[in-house]
Amino acid sequence: MNTFESIRTKLAPELNRLNDRIQRQLDTSNPLLQSIVKESLRAKGKLIRPIIVILSARMLGDVNDHVIEAAAAVELLHNASLIHDDVIDMTAVRRGNPTVNAVWGNHVAVLVGDYFVSSALQLAINTAKMPIVEQVCSLGKNLSLGELDQVYNAYHHTLAEDTYFRVIGYKTASLFMACARLGAYAQDIDNAESHALAEFARILGLAFQMRDDIFDYFDQSDVGKPTGNDLREGKITLPLLHVLLDNNAPGHDDMLQLARTEQLADDDIQRLIRYARDNGGIEYTYACMNELRDRATDTLDIFPDSEYKRDLLALFDFIIERKY
Repeated sequence: MNTFESIRTKLAPELNRLNDRIQRQLDTSNPLLQSIVKESLRAKGKLIRPIIVILSARMLGDVNDHVIEAAAAVELLHNASLIHDDVIDMTAVRRGNPTVNAVWGNHVAVLVGDYFVSSALQLAINTAKMPIVEQVCSLGKNLSLGELDQVYNAYHHTLAEDTYFRVIGYKTASLFMACARLGAYAQDIDNAESHALAEFARILGLAFQMRDDIFDYFDQSDVGKPTGNDLREGKITLPLLHVLLDNNAPGHDDMLQLARTEQLADDDIQRLIRYARDNGGIEYTYACMNELRDRATDTLDIFPDSEYKRDLLALFDFIIERKY
């Protein structure tokens, strides 16, 4: 059993409560929607985001019903964003299973995603805690801004590291930060410790997206989704971005011109992937993640040693080392 599975096992009672709350929230009399919800729950992911909500709560106190509702809200909002992303990207497979849009078409997929968003907001409102409601609402806004920024940058071929980090700050890190905040707000806590947890989670989210971006540069049949898609959509992530910003890299000018091509052929995508891999792009991204890990560790110095603090640090290691 790896470290992440050990954390899941330790949190099994809370995760069982979470899954039950999600199932009750999504329950519907509509047979089509009910079948899609059933399949979605069967093919659920690793639950990293609600685990961050629960661990953050554990760092500050108990896991009450509001913690579970907040964790359920953020998981539903996350899944809604994935359903909508699959429509936009025309993705046919996620987590090794056909996507909603692949089976039922874009019309149904958009409606299902909207149903998940509404369910997330309803869960937030059920807590009767305005900071939770505000956090869930602003999270949806930030996720949209991140995706729109990425589309804009791809269209204009913007190549800058600060732009890249701004995008993943919105599209991924904001979600992780919200998880930590929700764990605290569910217990009416807003202090230096909760702010430290939020900063830890923000940094964790940056590393998560960077690791996810690396997957696109390898043939990963077990990732559960196609690779090379970022480049097909004109999205240049850190492994390639770092090399393209290095004027001394061999063949730099030709590769830079190729990267700015409007429609990349499959052979061109493979050339850019090899260029990133052969010139240190992957190693640079790993070095950045390890630097983030050190920064995140420092943010938790405010807390004494505990099993849940160790779990958060172990979760960061898992994020960097994960193979899928």
